Amino acid sequence: MFVYTVKASRLKFFALLICSVAILLTLAAVIPRPENLGNVAVVNYSYDNITCNEDRVDFLEGFGYTVDETPLEVEKVKVPETFDSVYEKYNDIQRAQGLNLKRCSGKTVTRYTYKVTNHNAPDGKDVLANILVYNERIVGGDICCVGEGGFIHGFECSDEKSEEK
Repeated sequence: MFVYTVKASRLKFFALLICSVAILLTLAAVIPRPENLGNVAVVNYSYDNITCNEDRVDFLEGFGYTVDETPLEVEKVKVPETFDSVYEKYNDIQRAQGLNLKRCSGKTVTRYTYKVTNHNAPDGKDVLANILVYNERIVGGDICCVGEGGFIHGFECSDEKSEEK
């Protein structure tokens, strides 16, 4: 058995210590904070490879919605760095369907709005489907009806998920 000892000088020791602290600080800056990730539901839908209008329409049809093929609106939307109570509530809907808008904080996403033609709406109002896309991936979205008696919920509708506006 061979034993080899090394006598480290104080300078080498402190240099190694400083390098270790620098690496730890870099890792702490790169790793996302847990509060920015939040709890996300487990889902069986694919939100990836959304490259064209047909992909978005097929995605909505996968949830049982029939929509007009042409979006009513296509708009660039910047997700804020910090969420107010409205964004927090909206993100709760997203997390319930396996998404999390906090991952897109500060980024510009594209919102596609479609008219849903097979969904019951109070007082004959239009029901809309909103899809938020970033880098060919759906990062958020909802089904909503605006105005008095309106609602907003995730892509899967159930009475307990539906939120009054």
